Amino acid sequence: MIAQPTPPVKRWILQPSPESPTQRSAIGSLAQSLNISPSLAALLVQRGIHTFDEARTFFRPEITHLHHPFAMKDMDRAIMRLQMAMLPERAEKILIYGDYDVDGTTSVALVYGFLKNFHEEIDYYIPDRYKEGYGISKQGIEWAAENGFTLIIALDCGIKSIDRVAEAKALGIDFIICDHHRPGNELPNAAAVLDPKRNDCDYPYKELSGCGIGFKLLQAFCLYKEIDLQALYPHLDLVAVSIASDIVPLTGENRVMAYYGLKYLNATPRTGLKALIKIAGFSRELDITNVVFGLGPRINAAGRIQHAKAAVQLLLAESEEEADEFAMAINKHNNSRREFDTSITEQALSMIRQSEAMVNAKTTVLYDATWHKGVIGIVASRCIEHFHRPTIILTQSHDKAAGSARSVPGFDVYEAIEECADLLEQFGGHTFAAGMTMSIDNIEAFRQKFEEVVSRRIKDEHLTPLVDIDLPMDFSEINDKLARIVKQMGPFGPHNMQPVFMTNDVYLAGEPIVMKEKHLKMNVKQTKSGHILTAVGFGMAHLADQLRHGKPFAICYHVEQNFFNGNVSLQLMLKDIRCY
Repeated sequence: MIAQPTPPVKRWILQPSPESPTQRSAIGSLAQSLNISPSLAALLVQRGIHTFDEARTFFRPEITHLHHPFAMKDMDRAIMRLQMAMLPERAEKILIYGDYDVDGTTSVALVYGFLKNFHEEIDYYIPDRYKEGYGISKQGIEWAAENGFTLIIALDCGIKSIDRVAEAKALGIDFIICDHHRPGNELPNAAAVLDPKRNDCDYPYKELSGCGIGFKLLQAFCLYKEIDLQALYPHLDLVAVSIASDIVPLTGENRVMAYYGLKYLNATPRTGLKALIKIAGFSRELDITNVVFGLGPRINAAGRIQHAKAAVQLLLAESEEEADEFAMAINKHNNSRREFDTSITEQALSMIRQSEAMVNAKTTVLYDATWHKGVIGIVASRCIEHFHRPTIILTQSHDKAAGSARSVPGFDVYEAIEECADLLEQFGGHTFAAGMTMSIDNIEAFRQKFEEVVSRRIKDEHLTPLVDIDLPMDFSEINDKLARIVKQMGPFGPHNMQPVFMTNDVYLAGEPIVMKEKHLKMNVKQTKSGHILTAVGFGMAHLADQLRHGKPFAICYHVEQNFFNGNVSLQLMLKDIRCY
């Protein structure tokens, strides 16, 4: 077992205080109209909320806030092609094709699960992560052709599948592409290409998940067919799971869909998700964090360890007995995934620490032919927790090197990889996560070029972990009302993060408790306030001795309500501690 090093020192970035006359006026107006403290009003102004109506929209999202689906480029063409396939005289066979991750499997469960109520000749297909790889596969198209499918709806993939879509067309198969990844210079020759990131698409919201685009397709289908949208909305539970797991911004339409999706997930979850919630051990209301760390990894584990079709079968399960059986199998896959994840992370960190050049580099690029392809993205994220810099983990797949990249806040790893495209056979992804394939012979050249590109582009500040702090806060302002209102600011995620507060001149109020040799629990007080609050810091046990010296320190934290044995109490969840 590798000894855990002391975590790196973090940068505290305090957001600018709203000080302009307009902002100060908005703070006063919001504090009065909403009956909240000036600090909470300032928090809202920081997030672009200046009026009572804007606050009402923020705290109470409405399903009517969703944009009209036909505003998306090619949506009319997609619906026309889908409608044509469903005509009784044509009765075409439609294949719902999706990626093997959470976004892909929830997309397939959503679109297949809804459309099968209106068309009998429909099936779904998930490519094998290891035999076929990411995106539209040759095997998938051949299977579709052999089985008589003439229309494929591709979800969470396909935007760069120029050749595969052309091959399918030559076999008499049309495509409707529903993707949210960045397009290349050329679009596939499909019946329709739905992707808000197309340069020629004027759709007002660009950050939908793949499942979100699938939902927009179904929304348009319902409007065209005059189907009551109330029949579609319960499927937002799947969209919420995709939004949380794919780490897309929790703004605009995503926030509305996540808000309502969580309501369905907590009140009337589909049978498969109910079984997954039970096996994950959740007994209280789920939030985005629970989905990200409790449900998402289990759904993903099916494709990482065996085949993602099991995840779709779970999400489509109708009986509790069937759902429980699938959930148990997926949970076993998740336990195996954890073992792979832990073992490979230890190996990767050891490789870095044994090389002075690697320790001092601006990037991490590691390769081992024996590493399990299903967890290399997770391992990349784990490495960043110890060495805060763009990281790529590679393993062998079909005589090639396949890799997953993860980045750090503020740095676009996709653009850096794009600059190394001459050494790659294919790549794709987002600002902070990407995948790639290259010849094994190119690994060292890629490692050197990627280091050179990142070193040239990255700023020193990106190489230090940061904590974004919203506001300074006195303990006297922390009460149940503040905690309740902060909770109502959710769902939290990128671009609408859970508020982080900072308090200076804090002292211990009693002996700190070290939990499981890693975590810290303590009572704290502020000199200017007499209030004593409980604080918990995960992975902060190494600070216990330093805090016992009795000197004041500063903390940054979330304010949460802790539920235990039927009691509710306030608790500070520490993000960092800074000793003076």
